[in-house]
Amino acid sequence: MHIINIAAELAPLAKVGGLADVVLGLSRELSWKGHDVDIIIPKYDCMDTNQIRDLTIDTDNLMSFFHGEWHRNTIWTGWVENLKVYFIDSHDPRRFFNRGCFYGCEDDVLRYLYFCRASLEFLFKKHIQCDIIHLHDWQTAAVPILIKDLYKSLGFNHAKTMLTIHNMEYQGRCATFDLDMIGLKGSSYYTPEKLQDKVYPESLNLLKGGIVYSDFVTTVSPTYAQEVLTKDYGFGLEDTLNKYTSKFKGILNGIDYSFWNPEIDRYLPSHYSSRELPKDKKDRNTLDKKGFIKKTLRERIEFSEKHKPIIGCIARLVPQKGIELIKHAIPYILEQNGQFILLGFSPIPAINDEFHALQQNYLNHPDVHLSLHHQEELAHLIFAGSDMLIVPSIFEPCGLTQMIALKYGTIPIVRKTGGLSDTIVDVDTTEPGHKEVNGYTFDDPTLECFEATLKRAIRCWFDEPDKWRNLMVQGMNIDFSWNHPADHYLTIYKQLINSQTEKPLL
Repeated sequence: MHIINIAAELAPLAKVGGLADVVLGLSRELSWKGHDVDIIIPKYDCMDTNQIRDLTIDTDNLMSFFHGEWHRNTIWTGWVENLKVYFIDSHDPRRFFNRGCFYGCEDDVLRYLYFCRASLEFLFKKHIQCDIIHLHDWQTAAVPILIKDLYKSLGFNHAKTMLTIHNMEYQGRCATFDLDMIGLKGSSYYTPEKLQDKVYPESLNLLKGGIVYSDFVTTVSPTYAQEVLTKDYGFGLEDTLNKYTSKFKGILNGIDYSFWNPEIDRYLPSHYSSRELPKDKKDRNTLDKKGFIKKTLRERIEFSEKHKPIIGCIARLVPQKGIELIKHAIPYILEQNGQFILLGFSPIPAINDEFHALQQNYLNHPDVHLSLHHQEELAHLIFAGSDMLIVPSIFEPCGLTQMIALKYGTIPIVRKTGGLSDTIVDVDTTEPGHKEVNGYTFDDPTLECFEATLKRAIRCWFDEPDKWRNLMVQGMNIDFSWNHPADHYLTIYKQLINSQTEKPLL
């Protein structure tokens, strides 16, 4: 089948968070399974175009409607990881994607409404036949609205739409006249059944529109799919989701083992695997090499060379990620004779300032290091060189870092929520039916619960090295690749294609 992903991000070109990795990983897996997969993203001026192969102009005169006029767009095409990608380059007076950033503009809603309309104009005018249009988050949620209320009457009615919600917190609220900008009658959507926002009733909600108008809706883990049906996690969309549960499902994300794999990782000074003994004299990439990478990490960040566990944290520093727990972890880990390294950044000025102050407070400390801008090589070194990784999220739709950590033999310490609950089973669990324990979990996002769990893990590392090593090997051998999630998506795609009506599917 022919599948088109429309998204605001795509690794490694335009990456802010896990969305970029998911779009790339899922698209590549679907392609490997024999399907024709294309991707459409904006042509941001801040992308590294050197990572695009054979970048050429497909058309230099695609006209798209916005604010009462038709504006010219250049559509570029190129190959990223053997996937065909189309890039929307707008020439409207506002130059929506020539901002030197991906997000963070005051007119982000208008930027992505423009992108939705231009993407459909391209598919429509180029007569590109596809079976599935797979959309991601609020930035593309206007596409199914445009299809059903505008393009269907023009004959563009062959594709089924799926919307994947990667984080319910971000919803794309806007005014009725914002939809007028792309040729829709905004006031007609100002009803509770359509786009009127529950929390801010004077606004429209683009993510809500995507839920209402898409043929199917997914989110990124089974547990999160249940959580968002409640007031605590639905962020005002719980009633809408409960209304459409017949077309709503949680599918756990995968990770890309061609990129996140200690056996082949191009960023590591040495490679290793879960093997305990070499297969032959030439094969020395055993688990013991992880110790060499730990030493390399210590040398790079100038940690003291002592028998201590390194506890890492790689996170976007926003309230969702458990900011207070991360800050509290530093003195507690020192008290428990551990070392702590943070790689993170914050788009929120107050939090950014707070962590920069912490960075200064621990400057040149032999057991604490805070790096507050993203460094890809350092991220890989932390995953490989740390003994544990903390993910104390208040809520977590899926989470990728805990699954990556497992592959590198680094034991996750996570709060039991969303995808963290679906992927990490506590080493001391008493729940029946769990054979593959692989980490440490805690239920309540309190300092007491977090401390108790950290202490359990650190004590095991010091006192029970054999148990710890077995836990490492067990985690490294769990399969969190894209193979099974892609099959789940394909099953839904096929159901949608075979459905002759617009009645929601079970």
